[in-house]
Amino acid sequence: MSHYRWDTQFTELFERCLARYRAGDEDFATYYTSEDLEFLTSIGYKPRELFDFVEDYGDGGEPSLTTAVMIASVRRDYLDTVMKGQLSDQEITPDQLPAKDSELDGIRWLPRILVKARAKLRGELHPDIMFCCGGDRAFLRQHDVAPADFLRAVWASNGDDAKVLAYLKD
Repeated sequence: MSHYRWDTQFTELFERCLARYRAGDEDFATYYTSEDLEFLTSIGYKPRELFDFVEDYGDGGEPSLTTAVMIASVRRDYLDTVMKGQLSDQEITPDQLPAKDSELDGIRWLPRILVKARAKLRGELHPDIMFCCGGDRAFLRQHDVAPADFLRAVWASNGDDAKVLAYLKD
């Protein structure tokens, strides 16, 4: 993988997968070559994570390819900087997420997206969980925060929910 061109490689892979999806092929497990899988691993992505972005974009036009690249950039940076390139062997499952109506300081959905964001940063999302799903996008739109910016704020908070609250309220 070229570190200089990783975003171009991500974009090309996204567009290739999108073409297959739009042609009616929903079996994402067959989308990837061994080189694609090696690339995804190198940026801390699982095959289903990329497909979730492709599927949501193909069906509803969001999140955009640009948003997907920006989120991948944060995850890649976290993997390289914090995790020193070592992938986690942990995984959070859907039943471990806070309820959709849970609140933190009166802000609905915040506990749920915080857990998802932290797991996204660490590469620990179960394949059935998507960071930046429709519910996350509604939350982020309501608070006028770009998904990648929210990830970076969660990263910078170092586990301190009060810092994320202050960021959202600023």
